[in-house]
Amino acid sequence: MTPLSAPAAQHSSNLPVREDWLAQWGEEILEPDLPIVDPHHHLWDRPGWRYLLEDFLADVNSGHNVLASVFVQCRSMYRRDGPEELRPLGETEFVNGVAAMSASGSYGPARICAGIVGHADLRLGARVHDVLEAHVRAGGGRFRGIRHISAWDADASIMNPSYRPPPGLLADRGFREGFARLAPLGLCFDAWLYHPQIDELTALAQTFPDTPIVLDHVGGPLGIGAYAAQRAEVFARWAASIRALARCENVSVKLGGLGMRIGGFDFHQQPRPLASEPLAHAWRPYFETCIETFGTRRCMFESNFPVDKGAYGYAAFWNACKVLTRAASAAEKADLFSRTAARFYRLDLPS
Repeated sequence: MTPLSAPAAQHSSNLPVREDWLAQWGEEILEPDLPIVDPHHHLWDRPGWRYLLEDFLADVNSGHNVLASVFVQCRSMYRRDGPEELRPLGETEFVNGVAAMSASGSYGPARICAGIVGHADLRLGARVHDVLEAHVRAGGGRFRGIRHISAWDADASIMNPSYRPPPGLLADRGFREGFARLAPLGLCFDAWLYHPQIDELTALAQTFPDTPIVLDHVGGPLGIGAYAAQRAEVFARWAASIRALARCENVSVKLGGLGMRIGGFDFHQQPRPLASEPLAHAWRPYFETCIETFGTRRCMFESNFPVDKGAYGYAAFWNACKVLTRAASAAEKADLFSRTAARFYRLDLPS
């Protein structure tokens, strides 16, 4: 496994990954045969933080039955030269190469990057059509959609310094003109925003009912900065917005991402990584609210690795999800762990 560099060199918006701390976790893998599709992970080679195929495989091979995964854009391997709007194609080209490596079977049975979500600046309006078609060609039959991050808050300390979207992006006329080009090409949209912006996504989904949309990371409930020590108030506002969004039949939701710094949880501050039971207890209000409102056919568990790796390990994440679903039926578990993701991203799972 490629070693991580010193935590201080990792991106300031993410919690540092401490392999020695993570190594203290030790539980038996629950339901090791349960099929899993991980619909949200990244690969990158950044100063001080390298997480490529071998690193992800080390996590995937920690005991759970991961059949396939979906790569989601993270500004990895963009082209150095050429028109600005085409530089994100480098990420799709890179990931499709990784997917081809995995599909060879030489790296194990899991189909890594079986689906690819890239980036195009939808504010290009009608001109984004050519960019989208170029992504589809570069994706080798694996390209599934676009993520154009809109996460914004008036408290600048919350925002990722690498992404500075303007407020109100989802209502921007140019953005919506570009967004309208997704459905005709059979593409979906991954939405990453913070909980005060969920209603903006609802308005977008209502305007484009034929475009499949998935809300990343349960909608980004905030727990730092201006939202610190306001968990009850944040939850109430978040839950109301989630219920309204769930009325849009074209929207699904990813259950994960609560290991990020912005959530304000203290998982990473414990002397040892939390066991799956306390992790499940902390996540339960958010995950169960989504499952109750969206139904299992529109909910999918997601690792959000390596971003969430600063708070817990890969095996711990899936164990906690299995704790949360102890009372679920076999069909409900199949939806949450694999089928919803496979349907949404149109994946052919290995037999």
